[in-house]
Amino acid sequence: MRKIYDISQTIRPDIPVWPGDTPFSLKPTWTIGGDSPVNVSEMTLSTHTGSHADSRLHFDTKGVDCASTALDPYIGEALVVDLSAKVGRAVLAEDLSSLPARVERVLLKLFPKFPHDGWDPEFPGISVEAIELLQSKGCVLIGTDVPSLDHQNSKELDAHFAVDAAEMAILEGLVLDDIPEGSYELIALPLKIEGADGSPVRAILRDLS
Repeated sequence: MRKIYDISQTIRPDIPVWPGDTPFSLKPTWTIGGDSPVNVSEMTLSTHTGSHADSRLHFDTKGVDCASTALDPYIGEALVVDLSAKVGRAVLAEDLSSLPARVERVLLKLFPKFPHDGWDPEFPGISVEAIELLQSKGCVLIGTDVPSLDHQNSKELDAHFAVDAAEMAILEGLVLDDIPEGSYELIALPLKIEGADGSPVRAILRDLS
């Protein structure tokens, strides 16, 4: 059996979220006992909690929602690239110069160690030139361990719109700490939520052989 690597954040009450976004909570509505044979809970969370996919609706009012998002980009071979010791404020095209001529999915490790217990507002972004380079190599998905392709204070969202122009899918908030560089099979499907601008995912990698 091929090894599975779980690259998802654990969604929990104290999970860090984007400043000002909805904190996660889970509370029981039914509990086993008396007239109830089951446990059932109510969940409150942001569509961008933890490891998540952005739909186009997240940054474009005319973009498609999660329910209408194509699934093909979220399943298939992906290349994990560790740039955590190289990248400064942003990933540049030159940082990706060693990529193969063709690559369909790229997962970029940018945190030296994932900040599970706090929010790092200085996380690197992805430059438009880097996204255009990935597009030239046939990339259909870009994923990263940071919470956004754009810097925290960005209002223009240049990276998101560059990805949209390149018709690429986006995964953010992955956990790549213990994943060696190399190629894997990625499975990270967004939930089929009508009207949603994003969705948490259970992202995994599997060895190719």
